[in-house]
Amino acid sequence: MSETGSAKAEDGQVGEKKDKETRAGADGQSFDMDELQSLAALVNEHGFTDFEFENKNIRVKMSKAATLVAAPQMMAPPIQATAAPTASAVAEAPVDEDAGLYKITSPIVGTFYRSPGPDKPAFTSEGSTVSADTVVCIVEAMKLMNEIQAETSGTIVKIYVQDGQPVEFGQPLFGVKS
Repeated sequence: MSETGSAKAEDGQVGEKKDKETRAGADGQSFDMDELQSLAALVNEHGFTDFEFENKNIRVKMSKAATLVAAPQMMAPPIQATAAPTASAVAEAPVDEDAGLYKITSPIVGTFYRSPGPDKPAFTSEGSTVSADTVVCIVEAMKLMNEIQAETSGTIVKIYVQDGQPVEFGQPLFGVKS
């Protein structure tokens, strides 16, 4: 009785059947290194990414990860200026308005409130000077009002959320300039 194995590619193709070359010897011993290398070369030759062989004495499974080859990016040739550059030829990098600001973030998920009550003034506004223990807002979570402190000293220059807006954990609430 002849034992056979098959190779399978990811696209469902079934490869060649092998007999004597890919099976355990008649004495029940498993593959030796030369046979495994020959089998690997055969699998590679046919472009398989997965190969599996099994009989009553041995099971061999070979896989190779798909590799991605990055294509080199083309660079634009340098611009040869023959006259003074015009405004359209000069590209400016976008300016990050928040660079250098300390961001006060929400420590919890909830609803942001700038004041302690609907008829009360806001804790802070743009231009307000704060210290580390200054309460800057409230974040309501599960009917609990959590006072949020500035945790830094400086001037509030940006307010990122609107009163009554839901906020996420880690979402910036205020930008503070030291």
